[in-house]
Amino acid sequence: MSANNRTLGFASCALASSLWGCGFYFGKIALIEMGVGSMVLYRFLFATLALTPLLFTHKPSFNRREWSTLLLCAFLGIPLQFLIQFSGLSLTTVSHASLMVGTMPVFLAVAATLFAHERMDTTGWFALTVSTVGAALIALGAHHATGTNSPTLAGDLLVVASLIIALGWVLLNKHLMERHSPIVVSAYGTTCGTMMLLLIVPLLYGPPPIHHVSLRAWLALAASGLLCTAATTLLWNWGMTQVPASQAGVLLNMEPLIGSILGVFLLNESLGPSARIGGGLILAAAILITTRSRTRIREQLPST
Repeated sequence: MSANNRTLGFASCALASSLWGCGFYFGKIALIEMGVGSMVLYRFLFATLALTPLLFTHKPSFNRREWSTLLLCAFLGIPLQFLIQFSGLSLTTVSHASLMVGTMPVFLAVAATLFAHERMDTTGWFALTVSTVGAALIALGAHHATGTNSPTLAGDLLVVASLIIALGWVLLNKHLMERHSPIVVSAYGTTCGTMMLLLIVPLLYGPPPIHHVSLRAWLALAASGLLCTAATTLLWNWGMTQVPASQAGVLLNMEPLIGSILGVFLLNESLGPSARIGGGLILAAAILITTRSRTRIREQLPST
């Protein structure tokens, strides 16, 4: 792979992660006027609207097994992950939710070790431990907080649970993109996930509101769908075809960085001492594992 493609791949993943960092902020605005299910549904309806032209210009060539993988990937990455994640966001702050996302690079490195034939060294396992301690400091620091704009342990843990689910989305997408275009995987995966939301959300949350939704909320939903979903999915999936998953993981730290900045400066949130320390440990661990850890690809025996 050329150095130019590698650089563009890292840049694409970094931009995607930065835009993802804005998603918590836009989501928090919409959650003031509607429930979690409605917010997630509208977000993906806007995203699918943006991706619809690609459905006509890029025809899929999935076989039956790959369609099953795509549907599983869509279910994990959209209804399951986002409904759990934004349920957590409704119970915590943008800053805390964004900092909890800092655990994702380490989770991704471990998943790559287990499923992508990568071997993590002692430095990698040390980083994993540090990141876990950091996540615990953030969550436990929020345990005794009260108030509508305060973090909670339940909210933080739901965000972490959604990140574990997101690992399946990342790895299954990467597997599909070994044979298919990132555009095809992104467009059809997002569309399938949105169709699932259209079935699930009314059943679990009731019909989404249409009237009495402010222009501010609609703009937040549109930005969330177009910038933080459609654009990020295309950018991240393409970037993942150019760089290894474990190396791209460090760029996910742009998400907690951007999200925390937006939460503190635009939503008047605050980070306590333990959250600041925990967030620093998470970010330090993620940088350590992707810059100092000598992760290698295990050679596989040739098929006979």
